[in-house]
Amino acid sequence: MISKSFELGKIDLIKFNYYLFYGENSGLKNEIIDEKFKVKFKENTFYYEENEILKEEKKFFDQILSKSFFEKEKLILISRVTDKIFKIVEEIIERKIKDLLIIFIAEKLEKKSKIRTLFEKDKNLMCVPFYLDTYQSLSYLVNDYFKKIKINISQEILNLIIERSNYDRQNLKNELNKIQSFTKNRQKITMEDVIKLTNLAENNNISELVDFCLAKNEKKTLRILNENNFSSEDSILIIRTFQNKAKRLMNIRTLINKNNSIENAISSFRPPIFWKDKDIVKIQTKIWSDNNIQKLINTINDVELLIKKNYENSIKILLNFIFTICKADQ
Repeated sequence: MISKSFELGKIDLIKFNYYLFYGENSGLKNEIIDEKFKVKFKENTFYYEENEILKEEKKFFDQILSKSFFEKEKLILISRVTDKIFKIVEEIIERKIKDLLIIFIAEKLEKKSKIRTLFEKDKNLMCVPFYLDTYQSLSYLVNDYFKKIKINISQEILNLIIERSNYDRQNLKNELNKIQSFTKNRQKITMEDVIKLTNLAENNNISELVDFCLAKNEKKTLRILNENNFSSEDSILIIRTFQNKAKRLMNIRTLINKNNSIENAISSFRPPIFWKDKDIVKIQTKIWSDNNIQKLINTINDVELLIKKNYENSIKILLNFIFTICKADQ
């Protein structure tokens, strides 16, 4: 059974024991899991990853079937789900385990995915796609936040906040939390305030690093790497910035293909591209073909997964990726 993410509030969530949450909007997935599910189960929430279950399938079933496990209703979150775990998913569902609610969490799944097909066609299973936020959806979140705290903001401030969040819902929440602390005893906020609050040097350096790399400017890319001591924690932010900017580039390429004008495509793109970024975006659109930008996005997804699996070597993995992208002919 398919449901939209915004419809979950209308559904009796406890009616279903098995959910599939898939899609690229991790921020919205986490938000719904926190607000709609974890609050009901509190301390009775258990976390697994697909690889962990595949490696020790018997141990996993022993754990969820043991009598001691069922002192109270439990919520199980299984992340990084792919079709590799399909048979185990089928077995879990066939067992009809009581007092257990399981959410299978996946990234993007193709239409031919066996797990996606299973959840979409069975009326006793709930399948929820989570698509990337649009500029409009993020604008609504920002406007709604400022209405609640009774502060008026300009369109320029709204655009800046969304730009600084890299169009990511989780990042946006972090930026709004900063603003919330700042405006606690204030009745207004200015553009300068927002710039100071969100304009962290490391975030600017990361954005420039990604832009210069995508523009094949090896000299400036190396300069930023040499001037900054990026940590393992930064590696996830950097690779996700690559992901966001690559997807933006792909969408701009689509507009260019429609009207054959880089200027018009960049000017009409939404969310708006800041004037200071337009020149480097033009360079990127000329360098990257449609086919190669799609390959790049696939590579970025693979690198992000590799970084998460090998956290202690994340910076080395990231640097290898950056040097390869910066030097490769497109």
